[in-house]
Amino acid sequence: MDRKVKLLSGLDLSSAIGAEIGALCRPVVTRPEGTVYYIDHASTEVLREKYKHDPNVDINALVDVDAVWGQQSLSEALGGKLVDYVIASHVVEHVPDLVGWLAEIGAILKPGGQLRLAVPDKRFTFDLMREDSRISDVLGAHVVRARIPQPQAIIDHIVNVRYDVSAGEIWAGICSNGRPAHTFADAIASAQDAFANGNYHDVHVWVFTPLTFARICRQLVENGLLSMSCANFFDTARNELEFQVHMQQCADVQLAAASWARMEAAAMPVPPPANPAVPLPEGRAAPSLLQRVVRRLGRVLS
Repeated sequence: MDRKVKLLSGLDLSSAIGAEIGALCRPVVTRPEGTVYYIDHASTEVLREKYKHDPNVDINALVDVDAVWGQQSLSEALGGKLVDYVIASHVVEHVPDLVGWLAEIGAILKPGGQLRLAVPDKRFTFDLMREDSRISDVLGAHVVRARIPQPQAIIDHIVNVRYDVSAGEIWAGICSNGRPAHTFADAIASAQDAFANGNYHDVHVWVFTPLTFARICRQLVENGLLSMSCANFFDTARNELEFQVHMQQCADVQLAAASWARMEAAAMPVPPPANPAVPLPEGRAAPSLLQRVVRRLGRVLS
């Protein structure tokens, strides 16, 4: 299934009002497709200057940013507007304060509104040698109300990311741990700059697999720090490096926690064998995986 179909499934773009965060030159939803507000950390002009030497960004195709989400809240940036859905593709891993970010998105969603995420699966990216993010890391960033990546996250990213990582090779069962991308000196210098000068360093603050993402969300829900359920989930498909999650406003703690427990149970724990005969994940757990799901769900809830 196409990633855009996964992200937009169930949405009526002709009538819904949406917002997309960090679209740059590759929006999931274009203006001809529906009413959408583009949100970023800087204006289009600033982004054009920032990315003018980046070969991966076509600065002539940047979307016109409608709202700049910086020191002000997202609701303030949007002028109090409410939307039916928010899309963020490869954004959540960059946010300094995950709990605060999710809360601010929740504040602009209409009742029943959804957040649609595309999230890199660390097992198939340059993050593959990093440890999964822990709930203590998430809570620590929220306690200090982080607005920029914290020194520990900057160091972890710079020290541990790898060059020459191939998702295809990993899926094929070929050892592909890459090679170090930076030095300890690079990491310390960037962390010191962030701490002393408050400068923003763009790193992957959070490192997830589908399982660990669901677990953290469940823990946040159970402790009153998240009011969203898992409305749908597409596991990382063969030769891909991301998974998709649909999160929906939900005030019922038990209902929301159970939905995240189901995602935990259904998530692929390790890459499957490189065998075309083995069923591969295309979305939520297929009936052929029922036995495994029930078994894992029992462990999660015990």
